[in-house]
Amino acid sequence: MIKVLMVCHGNICRSTMSQSVLTHLVKQKGLEDCFEINSAATSREEIGNPPHYGTVSKLKQVGIPVVPHRSTQMTRADYDYYDYLIGMDSANIRNMNRIAGGDPEGKIYKLPSFAGSGRDIADPWYTGNFDETYNDVLEGCEAFLNYLIEQGMI
Repeated sequence: MIKVLMVCHGNICRSTMSQSVLTHLVKQKGLEDCFEINSAATSREEIGNPPHYGTVSKLKQVGIPVVPHRSTQMTRADYDYYDYLIGMDSANIRNMNRIAGGDPEGKIYKLPSFAGSGRDIADPWYTGNFDETYNDVLEGCEAFLNYLIEQGMI
């Protein structure tokens, strides 16, 4: 089983969107038994809160079910448990490394890196542009699945 943790700042916009999108893509391919997919925050600001209404609205618009979720914070134990810890931007990656105490096993990635990009996925909490965030998340999640296929992981 491949265990994936999607991570952003508050765990109500990008990471919950990524968790829902990846879960949907995995189900479409009939691979749900091969994955455990979750999401978390690097901060404590939104702990216990549901996904942002903009994330919920965008996912409904494109026909992707929102995974039931309440914001939680990433822990050092998550680093040991998950195979892939995937952040949305450079600040997330820096904070994930701080929480994990480094990345000695090379498990921390930025989602756009799977699509060959070093750019960040913009936080729609600040931009208000959930369409752009969704497009970037979808591209990254599809590329992540392709990466796993190419690596012979699934």
